[in-house]
Amino acid sequence: MDQQTARRGGTVWTLVITSTAGFMAALDNLVVTTALPSIREDLGGGLEELEWTVSAYTLTFAVLLMLGAALGDRFGRRRLFIVGLTVFTGASAAAALAPGIDSLIGARAVQGIGAAIMMPLTLTLLIAAVPVARRGMALGVWGAVNGLAVALGPLVGGGLTEHVAWQWIFWLNVPIGLALLPLSRMRLAESYAPGARIDIPGTLLASLGLFGIVYSLVTVNSHSWTDPAVLTGLISGTVLLIAFVRYEQRTDRPMLPMRLFRSRAFSGINAASLLMFLGMFGSIFLLSQYFQGVCGYSPTETGLRMLPWTAMPLFVAPIAGYLSDRIGGRPVVATGLFLQAVGLALFAFAVGPDASYAAHLPALIVGGVGMAMYFAPAAHLVMSSVRVEERGIASGANNALRELGGALGVAVLASVFSARGGYESGQRFVDGLVPALWLGSGAVALAAIAVLIIPRRPAEAPDETEPVDATGPSGQDKVLA
Repeated sequence: MDQQTARRGGTVWTLVITSTAGFMAALDNLVVTTALPSIREDLGGGLEELEWTVSAYTLTFAVLLMLGAALGDRFGRRRLFIVGLTVFTGASAAAALAPGIDSLIGARAVQGIGAAIMMPLTLTLLIAAVPVARRGMALGVWGAVNGLAVALGPLVGGGLTEHVAWQWIFWLNVPIGLALLPLSRMRLAESYAPGARIDIPGTLLASLGLFGIVYSLVTVNSHSWTDPAVLTGLISGTVLLIAFVRYEQRTDRPMLPMRLFRSRAFSGINAASLLMFLGMFGSIFLLSQYFQGVCGYSPTETGLRMLPWTAMPLFVAPIAGYLSDRIGGRPVVATGLFLQAVGLALFAFAVGPDASYAAHLPALIVGGVGMAMYFAPAAHLVMSSVRVEERGIASGANNALRELGGALGVAVLASVFSARGGYESGQRFVDGLVPALWLGSGAVALAAIAVLIIPRRPAEAPDETEPVDATGPSGQDKVLA
């Protein structure tokens, strides 16, 4: 086998492993939503406990993403990827075996820890294995799989709950994780960020600040925006994040160099990621309930009818990745976000207590194409906006902002829904849903505008001409598995 063939085989294996792991982590964001009635019937618990069944995962996932990326840069990305995958797989089994609602919430929190370690490293491992010329296409596949996972969460959760048992939404991860563990050890190449070290003060400030904000966001629906606990979390989290920024500006070895945000490419794509997930997560959260509670579809029927939206990334994202190689990611991502904003606006016009499925179809298709055009080129823009040794922490920061945007989207759009509507009737639900969808559409439109501040052709870090990013702190070359 010649060297080129061996490298191509390594690239394929890396793409398969990282995309599959990313799919599992992304799927578990929303997979529980359609299973909540069955979980409540089996394990008990009130509304607040059921919300925490969803939010415990989001909370630990968002808070620890940057720490997971930093640990991978310092101690080895393949090594920490395997650690995260092991934690995620074990916690999935614990969730399936949970005897009560409290133990399920605890297992979901541990799942989020595993995902926070694993998820940002999927991108850095993939980038290290793929030559620049094929990077857009590879990220297109990665983006298609991850985008599909986010959107298919309600379908997978509903289908398994309705036809098997809710425990299988967690058992599903176990055989996949067990299969990926030996493959990761054998097929992934180890890599480090040269000279990386753990910034303990910065890590604590960032993690505690994000915890305060995300905790407040995920509890606001069971309390209120003026509740003392919510206000304390928001204020203390904001103060800690300001302290984090000040500290990172002064320290010699920052965890997240603040100079990265002086780059229009880096700051623009991160702002877009936060706003896009705000609009998308909040809208999916409410639309899934609309199709079931107002239109009368079962969980499985809801997922199937959303396929024109949710399955679109599988077909369009690889093409979007190819286009980003040809014309750059900026126009592809901006176009996709504008289309997604239009799709949510079409939903706002179409929803109604007696609306037909055909009335929703244009919104589903336009929104799906738009979402598919975002994922792959956005990941490419993040990675091409920083130096090679900074890709790990850049991936962690971007994923943290996306998760923060998702938590913010569910909290804000649900608050708008509650202020204008409710669950008393189909009309009341639509009365709250319409303004929430307009807000989601506006957030995604702002994300598209944020992308337009990115330079037309941001400088890409060179690949083959750079020193190989596979040396540890000792400076000795690592053997590629």
